[in-house]
Amino acid sequence: MNLIRPLGPNPARGIPERRIPERRLRVRPGPVALVLLTATAFSLATPPPSATAQPARSARAFATFTVEERRLDRAAPQEILRRGGFAAVAPEFARSLGAAGSYAEAGRAVVREGARLWQRAVDRAQGRGAVQGDLSRDDDRPLYWARIGMTRELRSWQPGFALSDAARAALLGKLERSSRGQDSMAFPSETTADGKRVKRIVVTGFDPFTLDRDIRISNPSGAVALALDGTLINTADGPARIETAVFPVRWRDFADGTVEQTLRGPLSGADLFATVSQGGPGRFDIERFNGAWRGGFEDNDNVSETGTIPVTDPASQPQWTASTLPYRAIEAADTGRFPVHVNTSVTEIPAGGTAPVDRPDGPTPGSTARAGGGGDYLSNEIAYRATLLRDRLGRDIPGGHVHTPVLEFGAGNTDPATGTVSDPEFVQNRLDIVAQVRKIITVAAGAKR
Repeated sequence: MNLIRPLGPNPARGIPERRIPERRLRVRPGPVALVLLTATAFSLATPPPSATAQPARSARAFATFTVEERRLDRAAPQEILRRGGFAAVAPEFARSLGAAGSYAEAGRAVVREGARLWQRAVDRAQGRGAVQGDLSRDDDRPLYWARIGMTRELRSWQPGFALSDAARAALLGKLERSSRGQDSMAFPSETTADGKRVKRIVVTGFDPFTLDRDIRISNPSGAVALALDGTLINTADGPARIETAVFPVRWRDFADGTVEQTLRGPLSGADLFATVSQGGPGRFDIERFNGAWRGGFEDNDNVSETGTIPVTDPASQPQWTASTLPYRAIEAADTGRFPVHVNTSVTEIPAGGTAPVDRPDGPTPGSTARAGGGGDYLSNEIAYRATLLRDRLGRDIPGGHVHTPVLEFGAGNTDPATGTVSDPEFVQNRLDIVAQVRKIITVAAGAKR
């Protein structure tokens, strides 16, 4: 999910331990300088003032929250929820849980409220319904922080019936899937007036990340998912419907198979797919090769993982997978204000070697992966998993990874300590990125193979 070269879940090999992952742009051949993580605004081991001021029961509950959930009490997330019109989501969810008299009722409430949150965020992004709050409709952050509020409520909920840790974890899983659009990626049977089947396209995005560097951060790939979910586009090869989902920036979810569980059904009938994340500054990258390696950059729970990407049937696991997107057609098309680059670089340990080597033109035979074109973080991993799933399903369809430009705040609003949660340039940058991804997908779906 690399989400940024200097800002995204996709760090390349060789960046210092506390670095911000970069897609592939490294200091050596990479086009951007590394950005070091700043200190967190408060110690994650200690509840913020708003939490310590609460009753003892709340303080105990706070101690069970995840790192992601502990950030929720800070000022910026609360402002984003309020100004996005989502401040009441978690309290309303808590009331629904409180009304559940059994585990089955709780499960139904979790799925219902999770799906309602996802649809509300999609409707807001696509201009349906009354506007609540003054944040722009395209903003992906209210969805993220509202979901975090819901998982906090579910994690601390004390029902009037026995609830094991495993049963609570299962409810949390249902909430994650339903509130991310992961369990609603169903394509209707659609045909054109002349009887031609409407094409089916799968697109994925990510949560915001590197939140300890800047709690205000947004992820344009998440905004893309909200803007495109359920939409029809007209391509050079006829109409196509897009179904989307958003994924967490957490190593454990990927190891648990969330990508494969979510995409196996949709990819079985899709005509094209694109995993999307935030990449480097000022340009789009179509990543040609994905590597089977986790580079260790911390995720949204501040967990680090290094090693071979864990998959089912590791005996048949390849070191590399490749994009089958029509990357040259995308690169040549006029899709928007940002240039589009086809990235063929990787980092490998050559066959018979011991040290990593940067390769500008893709991996060499028998090499061991250390970074794909999209780095060695979750951007690379979702691309690797999706393309491996494509190959294991035997699907001969276009698919691969698209890195968007870094979403930047406007001049004078770059300091997390003093800046505002939004500004006109920030909004325009996100709108332009979303519009350009839509055109990239349109070009890809209409290109001749």
